[in-house]
Amino acid sequence: MTDTPPSVRAAWARIDAWLAAHAPRSFALLAPPADPSDVERAQQETGLRFPQELLDSLACHDGSHGSPVLPGRPLLPAEGIIAVRRRAMDLLEWAEQQGWAEDDEGEQTWHPMWVPFAEGDGDAEVIDLRTWETYGLVGTVHHDEGGLQDTWPSLGAYLTAIADALDHGGTVGVTAPYLTPDRALEWHVPAHVRPERALTPAPAGGRTP
Repeated sequence: MTDTPPSVRAAWARIDAWLAAHAPRSFALLAPPADPSDVERAQQETGLRFPQELLDSLACHDGSHGSPVLPGRPLLPAEGIIAVRRRAMDLLEWAEQQGWAEDDEGEQTWHPMWVPFAEGDGDAEVIDLRTWETYGLVGTVHHDEGGLQDTWPSLGAYLTAIADALDHGGTVGVTAPYLTPDRALEWHVPAHVRPERALTPAPAGGRTP
């Protein structure tokens, strides 16, 4: 018997419930579900058929209004996926003309089969659709280096790790959840949290803030 893959919708339900209870300011930043016509347009414009996990995520939230509610970068709405991928493809075309499509390690700076789902400060979080071996892999593409960094086996696994950190404590990668005095969620490397920020570790295990 094989293990059931982590569910994107189940993970979002847990994240939403935690945010509504403990970080209402951040919960309010998550957009409602995407319009199916916007999602279809995004697939047509990019020329990519989105994996089911991305479709499920967009059916929960069409972006986060430019705010990084989750670790990493702000979630993209369907129309943002179009814009970010178009910009990345334009830069890839220019880089190929200049002979700079790979970094010093031979890693690609962008690939046409990467679909972005979050973006900020020139870096993007993408789902890899290249081959059956990497299909569904989630990773970060940094603007100043090639390849995928900070990878997760799937979007469901990534979102489930976030839900686990909120519900039970712990980290997602190297970052942990904290609450601001006005009850917004932020993610930080624990060793880098400055006392003057007055952040408190996010409540877990049923504790209240």
